[in-house]
This record gives sequence, C-alpha cells and structure tokens, in this order.
Amino acid sequence: MNILLVDDDADDRNLFFEAAGQVDQTIKCIGAANADEALLYLNDTANPLPDFIFLDLRMPGLSGRQCLAEIKKDARLEPIPVIVYTTSRDVRESAELKQLGAAHFMSKPVFPDDVYYMLSVVLGEKWK
Repeated sequence: MNILLVDDDADDRNLFFEAAGQVDQTIKCIGAANADEALLYLNDTANPLPDFIFLDLRMPGLSGRQCLAEIKKDARLEPIPVIVYTTSRDVRESAELKQLGAAHFMSKPVFPDDVYYMLSVVLGEKWK
C-alpha cells in the first residue's frame, strides 16, 4: 500500500510515517512538503499512484483545498480517497471539503498513539 502525505510540517510528516510503519510495515509513505510538490508527484506517470492521500489544508503557496480540487478534476486521480488531515476543527469547512470530494476530514492528532489509532481506523475501512 502506498500513501501520499502532503504536509508542510516535517515533524508531522515524520510522526505520520512512524505511525504508518507501526500499523503495517509494508506501507510505503511518500511525503510532499506542499501542494505543488504533491501535484508534480501525482502527475508524473512514472510514479505509482498512492492508495490514499492525506492532505493538510493550511500550507504556504497552493492550499490543500486547491490541491483537492486539482486532484478531483483529473480522471486518473479522482478515485483516490483524499483524507483532509488538518488542525482545523471547522464543521462547515468539513462539509465544504466533502462536497469537493474529500473522503474524510480529520483533525491532526497531537500524540503518536492517536496518529496510530487514526491511521489504523482509516486504513481498516472498506473502500470502493
């Protein structure tokens, strides 16, 4: 399984990667420090498509919301579940992002055990 994590915070990326390895050592995590880097990775057909994209909203440059819109416009990328992974707890924003095509809206956990739990729940769900 391949996961693309788009997050400008290197510490958050490392915490996520460690938790993913604890959930399943065969998970391959790809990190992108911003939305532009993520879209470059996704649009390079030499790269394997991720099974899931975890996307931070608040990043410098292209926002997570704009990145989500670009992903969902592309027929090749549209089926990939995008989990918005952010510090925001805005219920209205969550509903708007789901309308844009986000599969889930999750507040970033603070503690490593919470990241592990969140990942194990999301990855354990039945996906279309």
